Amino acid sequence: MWLTCSSVGRKFVMALTGICLILFVTFHCLMNGVALFWPSGYNAVCEFLGANWYALVASIGLAALFIIHIFYAVWLTIQNRKARGNDRYAVVAKPAQVEWASQNMLVLGIVILAFLVVHLIQFWARMQLAEILHCDYVHDGLAVPPAAGTLFIQIAFSQVWTPIVYIIGFIALWFHMNHGFWSMFQSCGWDNDTWLPRLKAIGCWWTTIVIALFIAQAIVFTVRANTNSFEKEVMEYVQSKSPVYSLDTDANVAPTCCESGSTTVIIAE
Repeated sequence: MWLTCSSVGRKFVMALTGICLILFVTFHCLMNGVALFWPSGYNAVCEFLGANWYALVASIGLAALFIIHIFYAVWLTIQNRKARGNDRYAVVAKPAQVEWASQNMLVLGIVILAFLVVHLIQFWARMQLAEILHCDYVHDGLAVPPAAGTLFIQIAFSQVWTPIVYIIGFIALWFHMNHGFWSMFQSCGWDNDTWLPRLKAIGCWWTTIVIALFIAQAIVFTVRANTNSFEKEVMEYVQSKSPVYSLDTDANVAPTCCESGSTTVIIAE
């Protein structure tokens, strides 16, 4: 099959999955922006994107894109190394037109993958996965509903290491996206002297704006998490849901969230 047996076909798959992932990252950035200016709206989005069938289908599709993108990246890297043979060990000067990111895309990808694992543990595992398993995450004696996105932001960014890991991940993502943006069009044949410089400029601006917003959001979330107490954030969340939600502070919280009686933030009947 052309998409698997041909080097051009494999690069096309990389390009196709890459553009889908860039669009998702852009959407994720805009969604995080809602949390800055409209917390209750952000929680509503989290509730909409919970464990509904369409959200699960989208999550499975997104996971498939990541896996395919990573698989083909490793495949192409191995293929290129085999093609170069022992020449890759020779000490030669790199051409001026070869970007640093181009030489380190696999390393950048590994850094981004490690960052993604941390992000999934802090949010996806405690939100969508928890909703699927019907198991709320317990923090400081309170069971946090899976749709309470603002509370999970508070929990994550109240930890000292979180903004450090995120900013490192965002910097790696900038290099990876900036190079990947124009190279995926190049793989599709847009490599002439007219369009390639334009695509490089568009990719640089797009990537810089998205990553700058991500870093700004991480800083604001960190400041808020270390300024506001978790109890205050819980009360604001409950009040935004009133009269649908209520807080039962006398509930007996078990050490594991799946045991009965562990729910502290509950839905009022």
